[in-house]
Amino acid sequence: MLIDLKGRTAIVTGSTGGIGLAIAKGLAAAGARVVVNGRRADAVERAVQAVSDAGTAPAIGYTGDLGTAEGCAALIKAHPTCDILINNLGIFEPKEFFDIPDEDWTRFFEINIMSGVRLSRAYAPAMKTRNQGRIVFISSESAFNIPVEMVHYGFSKTAQVSIARGLAETLVGTGVTVNSVLPGPTLSEGLEQMLKPAQEKSGKPITEVAAEFVMEHRPSSIIRRAATVEEVANMVVYLCSPQASATTGAAVRVDGGVISSI
Repeated sequence: MLIDLKGRTAIVTGSTGGIGLAIAKGLAAAGARVVVNGRRADAVERAVQAVSDAGTAPAIGYTGDLGTAEGCAALIKAHPTCDILINNLGIFEPKEFFDIPDEDWTRFFEINIMSGVRLSRAYAPAMKTRNQGRIVFISSESAFNIPVEMVHYGFSKTAQVSIARGLAETLVGTGVTVNSVLPGPTLSEGLEQMLKPAQEKSGKPITEVAAEFVMEHRPSSIIRRAATVEEVANMVVYLCSPQASATTGAAVRVDGGVISSI
């Protein structure tokens, strides 16, 4: 299958590292012109170089905090249209339910949920007019398996699945597709950082430590390891392709079989 995204402009939020960067590189490799986003100019600059190296068209950097209404408005002003919108921006933080204050619930809501709402609300109408477009929300298997160690994160991921489905139905009969993608445990920089103390203590390779983490905390995993960021990105690139034109309103799993359902 040859995926050709030449002539398409893609915006990938939170794309200076991890799954977001892998998605940006994957879209660029397929020919898309990619707008890379992050909050720090130096990180954006490095990511732009990496994405440009992976593709045929130079990537564009946009430095800004999309976890605020003002930040989203500034991005929309700078880049008023796109063909592909990847709502990847998100945060996670293990914290017991009784220790999560109102401010944390609000912060997760603004960053994980409202960033995607605001950008989709801005970019989808033009996609509908053109009868062409792709919107993807990067959710998580935690949308269905709510992690007791971070209920606020699980809540935000469930909300993304709901929004993606509702927006897909809002765009019924058009050439615009809207989907959510549900990664399982993925060996991104975030997970590596979380597992670093355990790795240093054991002296084992990070992949082995990650596999042990998966089996302890997600024992229903079928692949019995953490996924790579590229494995998640491959699914997202496909959903953005012309070949995925009949896939919309779906919650697509790249969870390694963690969710125990058929």
